Amino acid sequence: MRSDAALHPVKDSPVMTPRPILIIEDDATLRATLAEQIALEGSFIADAAESASDAATKLAGMDVRYDAILLDVGLPDADGRDFCAKLRRDGNTTPIIMLTGADAEADVVRGLDAGANDYIAKPFRLPELLARVRAQLRTFDNSEAAVFTIGPYQFRPSARQLLEASRNRKVRLTDKECRILKYLLRADNAAVTRATLLAEVWGFNSGVTTHTLETHIYRLRQKMEADPAHPRLLLTDRGAYRLDAAAPVVASAGPELPRTH
Repeated sequence: MRSDAALHPVKDSPVMTPRPILIIEDDATLRATLAEQIALEGSFIADAAESASDAATKLAGMDVRYDAILLDVGLPDADGRDFCAKLRRDGNTTPIIMLTGADAEADVVRGLDAGANDYIAKPFRLPELLARVRAQLRTFDNSEAAVFTIGPYQFRPSARQLLEASRNRKVRLTDKECRILKYLLRADNAAVTRATLLAEVWGFNSGVTTHTLETHIYRLRQKMEADPAHPRLLLTDRGAYRLDAAAPVVASAGPELPRTH
């Protein structure tokens, strides 16, 4: 239902969608404690692996996505730095923070040279660790390396662009359209309320209404849906919005042009 009244947070408080983190740590007690404490903090949800081989299996899952990796150096079946280097060779660009008891300069340099984004020594304080994770995610989310698949498109937030490679078609996006797509991607196919999207994209600006959001959703569908009247990617779900990034690829609407606006 369309509403032209300004939406206030007291009526529908937004809920931040936790971002998934993979903890690769062989110490069972530390692994469980870290996962529990991360979940309690609320910004992230943790999955865990006890070895490099276990982590490789999880990372290879078709329906699995992690926004960050916490990687212990001393794994039972590999040196964490070697595993980090292998992930980078395989094209994995996920932010990696290495956890280790060895904090000598040479150890830090070796970890960073292996492709780690940051390096933190044990014992560490959880608030500092999570602050470093958030800092790396802010950097990554706006980097050229951040590329996401949405149906037939490659979504490049840094370029504000959807690329449909099969038709050599580029769709330009506005800043707000990018932010909407990024937040819906983070929700991992879950429905996100209008209040949450307004809070995350516009910050509950008193001059912004639900109609403003609905207009942006309408324009996004015009740009990315093969049939905007029957969307397959950007869905309305019980009054909220949901992005089905894994929807079957369908030829997009419009002629095969180098660019659309």
